[in-house]
Amino acid sequence: MELDLGQVRAFVAVADHLHFGRAAGGLAISQQAVSKRLARLEAALGAALLTRGNVELTEAGRRFLEPAREALRTAEAAVAAVHAAARPLRLDVWGHLYGPVRTVGPVIDERPDLKVELGMSRDLPAAVAALLRGDVDAAFGRVHPPLPDGLAHRLVRLEPVDVLVGAGHPLASRSAVRPSDLAGRDLRFPADVDRLDFIKRFCDEFGVRVGSGGANLGVEHLLADLLAEPGRITLFPADAPLPDDPRIRAIPVVGPTPLYAWSLVWPRQSPHPMIPALLRGFAEHGRRHRWLEYDPARDWLPGEPPPSR
Repeated sequence: MELDLGQVRAFVAVADHLHFGRAAGGLAISQQAVSKRLARLEAALGAALLTRGNVELTEAGRRFLEPAREALRTAEAAVAAVHAAARPLRLDVWGHLYGPVRTVGPVIDERPDLKVELGMSRDLPAAVAALLRGDVDAAFGRVHPPLPDGLAHRLVRLEPVDVLVGAGHPLASRSAVRPSDLAGRDLRFPADVDRLDFIKRFCDEFGVRVGSGGANLGVEHLLADLLAEPGRITLFPADAPLPDDPRIRAIPVVGPTPLYAWSLVWPRQSPHPMIPALLRGFAEHGRRHRWLEYDPARDWLPGEPPPSR
């Protein structure tokens, strides 16, 4: 038999409210129309799904309810897939100080078949909330647990991180530093450290002190804060552009090199049709530019023990 989705929707509405009038209000149809749809559904199934008067689910109704919900979800997903194919993929990015668009931009530019609308989220929790609400189709930034089961993610880039110091800093003349050289020093970053999983883990692992956070007003403001005290340091992606300022030194970190992990996140259920193409774009560009190189003897990722020396 073929189910009439309008009848199924009427049954689910009554089952949710256990009241024909409220179900009719939610569906924006008359109570009589709800009753007729339910009667036709029961006739087609050959079983009573609800008792009248004191509205309750019958045994057959209880068995039918969850498959009925799933049928409606599947139908809605099918309609959404058609509409999604006709509109751009809505992609939010976060971690703005570290320049996520540097990674996303080249991939999109190389794929003229990708129609992407970029948006901004404050942080990972905000991006996750937007994904779960359906406000965006995907998000890009650094992912760390916990992540809801309804979201999938894929690592697309591992980026080395430098230490930035002022020209008068004791480390400024060094061609490279080890994380152990940073132990006990004051690291500055414009946010509460509890919101910065990467920074917090790095500092905890290597004994670096974290200075008080502040408003994220951009790279220039961060560098001005760095220069205000000669002993301050901060961490910054090695490939991210910096203002041309002779007072700032960017020093590679080695033994081990911390890597900042960039990932794409999207809903598992009914993903936008362009998600596979976007993932292929990241993979192809990443292979050419060696975005996923990782040597556990040389590099450090949060959650992994530092290599022994």
